[in-house]
Amino acid sequence: MKNICASAMMLAGLLISLPLISNTNDDIEEVVVTASLTPILRSRSGNSVSILSREQLQNRKSVGITDLLRDVPGFSVSRVGVLGSQTQVRVRGAEANHLLVLIDGVEANDPSQSDEFSWATVTATDIERIEIIRGPQSSLRGSDAIAGVVNIITPSAEKTGFGLFLERGSRSTQHSGFNLGLKKSDFDVRLGLGHVESHGGNIARSGNEKDGYKNTTLTLKTGAKINEKLSVSLSVRESDGMNQYDADDDYDGLVEDRDRHSSFDNSTRRLQIDYSPFHGSWRHKFLISRSTNDNSAFTDGVEGNITASSKHQYQYVGSVSFADGTRTLSFLAERDQEDWMQRGDDPWGDVNQDRERDTDSLAVEYRTDINDRLTIAVSGRSEKNSEFDSAKTFRAETTYRLTDQTRVRGALGTAIKNPTFTERFGYYTNFIGNPNLVPEKSRSWELGFDSQLSDDNVTLSATIFDSELANEIDGFVYDPTIFSFTSGNMDAKSERRGFELSFVANIWDSFSISSAYTYTHSKDADSADEVRRPKNIASGNLSWEATENLSLNINLQFTGDQTDVFFPPYPESSQVVTMEDHTLLNLNINYVVNDKFEIYVNLDNVLDEDYEEVFGYQTLGFGASMGLRYSL
Repeated sequence: MKNICASAMMLAGLLISLPLISNTNDDIEEVVVTASLTPILRSRSGNSVSILSREQLQNRKSVGITDLLRDVPGFSVSRVGVLGSQTQVRVRGAEANHLLVLIDGVEANDPSQSDEFSWATVTATDIERIEIIRGPQSSLRGSDAIAGVVNIITPSAEKTGFGLFLERGSRSTQHSGFNLGLKKSDFDVRLGLGHVESHGGNIARSGNEKDGYKNTTLTLKTGAKINEKLSVSLSVRESDGMNQYDADDDYDGLVEDRDRHSSFDNSTRRLQIDYSPFHGSWRHKFLISRSTNDNSAFTDGVEGNITASSKHQYQYVGSVSFADGTRTLSFLAERDQEDWMQRGDDPWGDVNQDRERDTDSLAVEYRTDINDRLTIAVSGRSEKNSEFDSAKTFRAETTYRLTDQTRVRGALGTAIKNPTFTERFGYYTNFIGNPNLVPEKSRSWELGFDSQLSDDNVTLSATIFDSELANEIDGFVYDPTIFSFTSGNMDAKSERRGFELSFVANIWDSFSISSAYTYTHSKDADSADEVRRPKNIASGNLSWEATENLSLNINLQFTGDQTDVFFPPYPESSQVVTMEDHTLLNLNINYVVNDKFEIYVNLDNVLDEDYEEVFGYQTLGFGASMGLRYSL
């Protein structure tokens, strides 16, 4: 504990003294839609909440979402090489499939990819805001929400108009798109289309074969207010493309240049009906959603393994507010239907299979404002899964406003993660499934405070967290008798604990700085450090409007050293290796010609840092791009 406190004090002082992040402007009274079954004020949530606003997204001009998530407290990102490569996001030291990702409220994790979200296939095109809730959320969201929830919200039409952007950069990268919007009094519709294409760079340590990326994303969002009580909305987002990658064909544990690529076609669709019969005191939401993921792997241009998955969700949420709106009782009834398919040729056996599972859930949430300062909320969920025993999860949270500027908050809860299809049924003949796996279970707590100073122009936040995971699934259990891998639940519990610090200062109307630091200590069931979980992560932004037309954004991201596993020719001789820390410096310059036309320049990895986030996979060096945006 003494070392933890010393590290915190040193890095907090360093971050606060440096001119470091973009204007985050954390408004404590902002409304969030992800932290509860119904929209609530951010100040009434006991969760750790971060919001990436439209302003931040526009200032950074990032192609990928994960580049922005690196600035969020508690988040660590591991990308296998270049733009479009496989990417994992871990929160507070948890597993990558312990984070539930929504797109406009639609569950978008891919059952055919170990229940992880396919970050590499999603761009930052047509994103209005991103809400991030850290901590266990299974009592509201079910399995996959052990570590938190990310809700990616696409924009609605605010006016009738047209917009486009064109961007060109290093490695023959092209990023372009347009949007059309129509806005009437009771109706709006918006269509957006974006395309990214890059020659990329070489992922392997040796060779010079480049690994490229293509992505085309279509976004459609529309809504209609039928009358004062009834409204309907529809959201669709589809992405398709391909990414090239290298492989370890000589089994030395390191990838070499290979002619490999995979194609993807992902979509989320949501139809929602909102009905409020009694001036908003009673609210009903009916939601039908579907997410699909299709993936194909190619070797030397020949199609190989194919995986596909789909998830259908039918959801009803009813809520009633009483006692002058200070108390809310909400109910959820939900049915999930998941399907998984795999096809491929394997000389050692048949890998073709089709699997499915269903989950019926009931949840209840009660929120009450005891007074102007104290809010308490409790929630519980019961799930009946076609493959596992019934599971129950709960969560309790509270927030107390000590003064008008300072509040303390706390939460504790339980969560579950069901075994994946591949863990239970295998993926190929060298990985044998284990149908006897049971769900992982976690118990977590956190305690934090938020304080606003200097007429609310400075915000300080701190959170300590602790999580214990039982039945952790080890996906790389080696059986030397059959020369194959399998999965198994571990007997002992694994632990994850640490703290988060953040600082935001709007010094003038034209100048702001912010920074964040996270210390995380993750131990597996054998008390060894979990791989790809850096103990120290820090980030910072400086946003400066030099003139009325010219603005500058400086972003700094630090990732401490972390471990990974190296697999030499024989699995029993696998080694734990350490990857060194690294710091990335990114610059964004925006020039607004007029209210319709904007020019910008992005400089990525300005220091040309040489680093790896996954052992054996190269990352990109310095890169530059220039673009323009036009709106009418």
